Amino acid sequence: MRAHALPTVVRVNVKPEADHEHGLPKVAVDRAEFTVEGVAGDFNRYRHEEKQDDPAMAVLLVPIETIEQLNREGWPVAPGDLGENVTTAGIPPEALAAGRRLRVGPVTLEISKPCTPCDNLYLLPYVGADRGPAFLRTMLDRRGWYARVVVGGPVCPGDPISLVPD
Repeated sequence: MRAHALPTVVRVNVKPEADHEHGLPKVAVDRAEFTVEGVAGDFNRYRHEEKQDDPAMAVLLVPIETIEQLNREGWPVAPGDLGENVTTAGIPPEALAAGRRLRVGPVTLEISKPCTPCDNLYLLPYVGADRGPAFLRTMLDRRGWYARVVVGGPVCPGDPISLVPD
């Protein structure tokens, strides 16, 4: 595992709305505006159609350390594949819990709940229907965290991440 000196944003990811497509994989962008409604330029069909754009699911965070661990386990996951808007580095998993606030660049996020794996992950080319159940089991407790946007603003790769003191 590579060492990450300070918690930081590795990648910012979005997926524009496209007919009959789901919100993954997401592609890297140089900058995205985060608002209480979500991430500008990003569309998550499940969040929109099933969860009525729930603000508690405005942003999905996944640690690069999780992606690196999945790679070591033989899953060729890349940043953005899991549907995350922010690929983080250097945040200990035990620091993320519901109600915890993070400052991501100028943005303040509040962790709302863990993201449970769903069968949309079957859409990834290295998963598919045959390996889907095994991948969902692998992803239990590792899909990342949803967060609401408390204070909006732009987020870019390289932005620092810090825990907001209680």
